[in-house]
Amino acid sequence: MTQAGRQGSPRNGSGRGGNERNNSQQRSTQGGGFSGGSRGGTGKRGPAFGGDRPHRSPKPREERFIDPDLAGDQQGRPAEGARGAKPSSRKPAARKPGAKKAPGTPGALKPKPRTGTPGAAASRAFGSERFGQNLGPVRKPGRKKGPRGNVPQSELHDADGVRLQKVMASAGVASRRVCEEMIAEGRVEVDGQVVTELGMRVDPKTAVIHVDGLRIQLDENLVYMVFNKPKGVVSTMEDPEGRPCISDFLKSNKNTGERLFHVGRLDVATEGLLLLTNDGELANRLTHPSYEVPKTYLVQVRGPFPQGVGAQLKSGVELEDGFANVDSFRLVDSTPGHVLIEVVLHSGKNRIVRRLFDAVGFPVQRLVRVKVGPIGLGDQRQGSIRNLGKQEVGHLLASVGL
Repeated sequence: MTQAGRQGSPRNGSGRGGNERNNSQQRSTQGGGFSGGSRGGTGKRGPAFGGDRPHRSPKPREERFIDPDLAGDQQGRPAEGARGAKPSSRKPAARKPGAKKAPGTPGALKPKPRTGTPGAAASRAFGSERFGQNLGPVRKPGRKKGPRGNVPQSELHDADGVRLQKVMASAGVASRRVCEEMIAEGRVEVDGQVVTELGMRVDPKTAVIHVDGLRIQLDENLVYMVFNKPKGVVSTMEDPEGRPCISDFLKSNKNTGERLFHVGRLDVATEGLLLLTNDGELANRLTHPSYEVPKTYLVQVRGPFPQGVGAQLKSGVELEDGFANVDSFRLVDSTPGHVLIEVVLHSGKNRIVRRLFDAVGFPVQRLVRVKVGPIGLGDQRQGSIRNLGKQEVGHLLASVGL
């Protein structure tokens, strides 16, 4: 290379770009910004990194925000920036044994208790009951509540009786402490009168106690059961013709020695819910027309089903023994050749559902009763018998004013 070429090269700091390099070095020594050269501001690549472009100061590095409430990630490692924190020894829920098993099966994880107000479930009547269905509060109690005021103990107090909160706790309503809170809140009635004094004593054999409208059944000899009747079973305890009957399914039940009544009847071809009890007063009220206890059925007929037939069933159909109608009508499912319908009615006439559908030209192919009053079959298997929970018994009694 010639002498002139060497003088104009960037290495000598002269020629094209030389002044820019010198200016860049001067800014670097004064702390004015980023230098595109090598370490110390005298590198060979200074002009190649845009010495002719305007200088921009680098942005300061942003620190990552660390939530103090989160001590670590989902794998149990300590949070970033938390020095000296020990890793968690707890396993993730997905890695625990039984995590993939369905709830209720052997080896499955137990569900965590719900967070919230302590004792929220126990503050409801029979809220901690293990068996039976949770039917919630009583919607339409069969009687009027008394005035919410302090009732003198002299009117209801039985000096030889048992403390009211103890009777309630023994019946499974809640713990004795929660029962005391229920009494103080005016949620308990004795013989139709609201009681708010904790010193009340009652006779468990004669007192009628309600909590939140639910009747507490204190007679341990009374039995309440639900039978899911299969097709072909006769709704009697004994059949002279030797056909399958209810007593055949009671042999394995512990209450086989009790004399039970079947509330109402289902014909041989009809399946579903049948109540069994030895409470005569309840059985009479459930079957009496004046109490109008609703009954829910699932009806299968041939399809297609015309749109106006449902309105005809709700408005009423003339039968051989009088006028009859359904309280509600709902189309549940429809498949080629079959239609599934839900109807609710309170009439207790013999074979009323089948006769109604015969009258509109759609004979019943299959009929299942799924609910009587507040009591439903749920997932109870066919041919099985189960005892009602105390909350279910309270709702059933309240539905007929007991």
